[in-house]
Amino acid sequence: QVQLVESGGGSVQSGGSLRLSCAASVYGYSAYSLAWFRQVPGKEREGVAAIDTLGRTTYADSVSGRFTISRDNAKNTLYLQMNSLKPEDTARYFCAADRIKYLLLPRYNYWGQGTQVTVSS
Repeated sequence: QVQLVESGGGSVQSGGSLRLSCAASVYGYSAYSLAWFRQVPGKEREGVAAIDTLGRTTYADSVSGRFTISRDNAKNTLYLQMNSLKPEDTARYFCAADRIKYLLLPRYNYWGQGTQVTVSS
């Protein structure tokens, strides 16, 4: 069983930064592909960034150049550094994990509960 717990969300002004973390309770963490998604009420969950077992990354066009995904396998933790935040980045952010590399597709088997990010103009 994989348990994921996000933290680091909050409220920030436009142009600001936040760093999200996702702590995992799982054996063999390094064998999992990981990703961050976000969702606004009434809209579909959107893939933001993904990282595979070799550390290769994929980003949505909307966040490329502003967000950075990374992982620390020694700490079983996934990160999302978000810079130059915009009001349209406001959403609930979720981390996801799976042994299959789904990139930005919302097909991951394991999900956290999410953390809210609010960006004001």
